[in-house]
Amino acid sequence: MALIDTKVTTTDGIVGGVRGRRTRRGTISWRGIPYAAPPVGSGRFDAPQPVTPWNGVRWCTAFGDAAVQDKLLTATGPGRFQPVSEDCLTLNVFSPETESTTPRPVMVFIHGGAYILGTAATPLYDGTHLARSQDVIVVTIQYRFGPFGMLDFSGYSTPERHFDENPGLKDHIAALHWVQRNIGAFGGDPDNVTIFGESAGGSSVLMLLAAPAARGLFARGIAESPAADLTISKDSAAVFADEYLRLLADPARRRAGAGADEQREPITPAEAARLLDGASPTQLHKAGMRLMKFARNAPTPMEPVPFGPVYGGESLPYSPLEAARKGQTAAVPLIIGTNRDEGLLFDKFWNMLPEPEQTLLAVQDNAARDAIMNSYAGGAADRVRLAADGIFWAPVTGFADLYRAIAPTYVYRFDFHTKALAKVGVGATHATELFAVFGAYRTPTFAGLAAGDWRAAGAMIEQVQSRWGDFARGGEPGEWPRYTEEHREVLILDRRVRVESDPDATRREAWDRGRALVLLTGDGDTEAPAPADLTDSTPAGALLPETTTPAD
Repeated sequence: MALIDTKVTTTDGIVGGVRGRRTRRGTISWRGIPYAAPPVGSGRFDAPQPVTPWNGVRWCTAFGDAAVQDKLLTATGPGRFQPVSEDCLTLNVFSPETESTTPRPVMVFIHGGAYILGTAATPLYDGTHLARSQDVIVVTIQYRFGPFGMLDFSGYSTPERHFDENPGLKDHIAALHWVQRNIGAFGGDPDNVTIFGESAGGSSVLMLLAAPAARGLFARGIAESPAADLTISKDSAAVFADEYLRLLADPARRRAGAGADEQREPITPAEAARLLDGASPTQLHKAGMRLMKFARNAPTPMEPVPFGPVYGGESLPYSPLEAARKGQTAAVPLIIGTNRDEGLLFDKFWNMLPEPEQTLLAVQDNAARDAIMNSYAGGAADRVRLAADGIFWAPVTGFADLYRAIAPTYVYRFDFHTKALAKVGVGATHATELFAVFGAYRTPTFAGLAAGDWRAAGAMIEQVQSRWGDFARGGEPGEWPRYTEEHREVLILDRRVRVESDPDATRREAWDRGRALVLLTGDGDTEAPAPADLTDSTPAGALLPETTTPAD
């Protein structure tokens, strides 16, 4: 078969890629392609703007800068870190290197990071192996998060200086528009796009289902371990924006919890523009970290994570759960699920899980709260599971129960873990399904995690990639029944792949009652806030053994 040219003409100019070698052989990648103009100057905190076209060939052979965050969170290998800057709106394309007689399905990946960290340059997100295995085009995107993309300063807009309510979410949409305009030139099918993401990226999949401007830009979705409640109400967003500006104006402002109830003069739009436009990226980032502390200790009830897509406006009228309840989402097939041991990663490496009592603060009904607590009566391990279930599993189950009435829905639970992961003490924890999704167990960087388990790890890669690939091609994802109210069948991905009907039914029923009562006592248009401030990523080396074995 003929080889694809490494030079591709996009609507913005010609991009040059590179053919893969060694473990990446048989593929081509184009890395660091800009899909929007650098969001600097008047573009800071505003919606993404079009790229300025270029002449000649733009060689896209290295990942673009990561969004602004702590350096240690951008690790790409021992002693290697991805540079950070505001000029971060780039994407990467991975393709088989041979031409296809028909356009290939497209899979667009959104990375996680609790909307405060992450980069598409993370080795785990290398789309090479998935593209080659499933004969698809894989696109991985970067977007603004933290104060740069997930705070709403729109209340300070003027005719002279505009601030967008959801710049980070609109980055996602801009990347999908780029795919629609350009992926055909790479051999992809713009009418057959599947969006998929993990953790905050999985949450973004649900946000895009609920975002009117994203309709028609994708045909399917896969949400891996989404925190479905990770959204910010308009009222809370206004409080967070006000406090952020005060932190920016006074870096010494350290009174935890100050702000929500204290009497103070309002900040004018002119002052807001001066602060936001005059600060350096480092100053903006540091103020964001201080805002995290404010959110955790705020004296009035609000979302304890200040960063996330804001609902209640034009770009996101409803939170994903409320949109599904109202039937106001895109009606596309969806795979959604969680991992059996979501909380162990945080319990072992990243002490960010809430206490169970904090998890249940929103459940005011004593009987409902007691029912949830009683279903986790197994000691310390169950306390960790309760905290994690309140963030991941319970909202996911609630979303699936609503969305199944809108479009075909497939629910999974990822139970598989290697011996190395068991030895580390994390089991099938948060993000470990990505080793199978991207085939990472077969790469030199992560091969050590499959030591002594090569056959089982390989079999799980084939299970997950083939199901994700079949789904992206428009078919059924293997022998996997749709999720229904009658059976609630869940695919268990483990050494023995199987389907179980309503696993953990007692816990599900307890959570359903508790969450339903929370919604009934609210205003009907908002969701209970996410129960904890949770960073859903960890430094790249945290799960790696001390030595790795080269992949074959």
